[in-house]
Amino acid sequence: MAKKNVAVIDIGISDKDRKKIADGLSKLLADTYTLYLKTHNFHWNVTGPMFNTLHLMFETQYNELWLAVDLIAERIRALGYPAPATYKAFAKLTSISEEEGVPNATAMIQQLVEGQEAVTRTARSIFPVVDAAADEPTADLLTQRMQLHEKNAWMLRSLLET
Repeated sequence: MAKKNVAVIDIGISDKDRKKIADGLSKLLADTYTLYLKTHNFHWNVTGPMFNTLHLMFETQYNELWLAVDLIAERIRALGYPAPATYKAFAKLTSISEEEGVPNATAMIQQLVEGQEAVTRTARSIFPVVDAAADEPTADLLTQRMQLHEKNAWMLRSLLET
């Protein structure tokens, strides 16, 4: 019987820590993808006096989220694990609920604030194992993601001020 050729990953992070990090990143990927879908949904379905502003803002945000899912998935792969890539897997892993109907514009904004904050919390929750493993590439990715999601939440939240 021929021995299966399995590549050994030796990047200075233990297998156990790489698995923990990949598991955390899988949750981040699921949150990011779910927020992407929700934002795209709202882009298509927003109405009202702020239509143009929100339509364009949501488009900018869903395009950025679309690019982010690739970065997160590729980091999971670089750590040696498969990236989740089905709706079923994302539904199990995400902390963001789907919207079943078409809420009004204000409710859309509120849900997207909550989604941006949820992604930030998920990213932040991965830091302890990332820091302990001295995984600077993942720390850099998480820092960039948190910075962007915190800014998006602030910008969306500002639209809710009366």
